[in-house]
Amino acid sequence: MNQHFDLLIDSYLENKVGIDTQFLSDTLSKGLQQNIHQLEKDGLMTAAGIGNEATKDANQKMRGDKIYWMDKRHDNVFEQAFLQQIEDFIDRLNQTCFTGINGYEFHYAVYEEGSSYKKHIDQFKNDSNRKYSLINYLNENWLEEDGGQLRMYQEDGVQQVSPIAQTAVFFKSDEMVHEVMVANRSRMSITGWLKRS
Repeated sequence: MNQHFDLLIDSYLENKVGIDTQFLSDTLSKGLQQNIHQLEKDGLMTAAGIGNEATKDANQKMRGDKIYWMDKRHDNVFEQAFLQQIEDFIDRLNQTCFTGINGYEFHYAVYEEGSSYKKHIDQFKNDSNRKYSLINYLNENWLEEDGGQLRMYQEDGVQQVSPIAQTAVFFKSDEMVHEVMVANRSRMSITGWLKRS
């Protein structure tokens, strides 16, 4: 996996946005897709808010996704494998870039048809623990007209990434202004943050 970790890290260092189109294996990606479908079937995905517990706004109109937090205690084989890969990536990131990351949090996310997430950054105003954002996409056969692109705003222009299965995107949580464009079909991902306390 180190070559995938290094690709994500090196492309981040070059462009402030790390991208690897094969970060997740096909088997892991498909297993995580199955998890999301089961969570939806079981009614466990809940509408996302903005802010943390101290500042949460349940009536917000910024974002339209439904989420479910990942946890090793769920004892799901695909979730366990994903979180282990994240821990291995953090080890590589700390070894090569001395980032001091010592925690993480990830959730499944589903944007139903017609939903989006307006421009924002990923760090809370009252909590600076989130250092890096890492998004993993789980959508098979995604077409340009399906929308749902991740749009990132940099000083020298705009970059877009389509949410295609197995792709990972990595950037600094307190710097990268980004948004999710309107999805024209159901859009699945795992979004999370690498933290330093």
